[in-house]
Order: sequence, then C-alpha cells, then structure tokens
Amino acid sequence: MIRLCDGLKSSIGTKFLMAASGVLLLGFVLAHMLGNLQLFLGAEALDGYAQKLQDMGPLLWVARAGLLGLLLLHVFSALKLTRQNRAARPVPYAMHRPFQASYASRTMVMTGVIALAFIGYHLLHFTFGAVDSDSYALAHAGSGLHVHAMMVHAFQQPLVAIAYMLANALLALHIAHGVGSLFQSLGLNSARTRGCATCLGKGVGALVFIGNVSMPLAVLAGWVGGN
Repeated sequence: MIRLCDGLKSSIGTKFLMAASGVLLLGFVLAHMLGNLQLFLGAEALDGYAQKLQDMGPLLWVARAGLLGLLLLHVFSALKLTRQNRAARPVPYAMHRPFQASYASRTMVMTGVIALAFIGYHLLHFTFGAVDSDSYALAHAGSGLHVHAMMVHAFQQPLVAIAYMLANALLALHIAHGVGSLFQSLGLNSARTRGCATCLGKGVGALVFIGNVSMPLAVLAGWVGGN
C-alpha cells in the first residue's frame, strides 16, 4: 500500500491519475451528449430520459459527487504536472519555438480552465436554475420534468447558444489533445501508435464538438422547437 501511494505521488503516477480520470470523464461527456441528443427525438423522449435520471434519487447525487471528485483529481493532477515540468526547467529557453507542439497542446491549460468554468456555468444554468430562471421554471412547470422545453427556450437566446457552441469548441480541442496524449501518459507511445493516437484524439474531439454543437445550432436555426 505504501509503495502504491508513493508511486501515485511520482510523476508517472500523476500522469496515470490524470489519464485515468480523463478517460472516465470522457465517458461521462459522451454519455451525457447521447442522452441530450434525444432533443431531436422530441419532448417525450428527452423528458422521459430526464425523469429516469431524476427518479434515481440520492444515487444521482452520489454520481454527481463522484464526477466532481474525478474532475478535481484531473485538475489537481494537471496542475501538479505543470509545476513539476516548470521545476525541472527553472530557467526558460532563450528563444522558445514550439514547432513540434500543436496548438491544442500549447493551450491545454487554458482550454481546461475554460472547460471547467463552462461546466460550472452549465450546472448553474440547467441544474440549479441560477442563470436563467425562466428556462428552469419551464422545466419544472406542472407535473414531471420538461427538459425539452427548457433547452429550446435557453438555446433560442442567441448569446446563450453561441456561448455554448464556443465553449464546446474549446472542450473538443481539450479532448482531442487529451485523447491523443493518453498513450504517452500510459507509457504506450511509440512511432507505431503516435499517428493512430493523434487521429483518434481528433476523431473523438470532432464527435464531441459536432454532437454538442448540433443542439444549440438546431434550436437557434429553428429546426427544433421552431413552433
């Protein structure tokens, strides 16, 4: 047990924790996206899905607490690795030319911070109703949940829809690099896997971007909830 704890505190252990928490968080992002894409199936499908989640009762809050723990672990691991990298090279390069580093890798911390802020805004918006009380009231009007009406009302506001699309673009960029560097974090990076890892990262990032952006875009364009 002591060896395990010491190993997790090391640079390699921290990379493993960041990779493992990242994979689990990505699984949630994909599952959450698939659930919300039922917006295109109509109010009955999406509202029924939301009601099933609500019927989980305390288990839903346990799941949310677990996700929050994973998120904090992911952020903590990333910050720790950043400090370790800076400590390993206290004197910066005289001339820094990041030719080998992609834009996604150079902005990983920035996109991560923005994604974290977006998650907080998203929870305040749809889960707690602190941002848009009108949309939240629609969701809880009468009996049952009306998540379809809430999402349509929210995304019919251009600034809200555009903000969600921009935030998801940065989230997709973060995921693309995160998935692409997963092999390296787990010690599986090689000349044979590097190209596949990069393509996989870009593919997953594009999937998340297209899926999440399609919803506010469809509502804003009047394709969903136009009446």
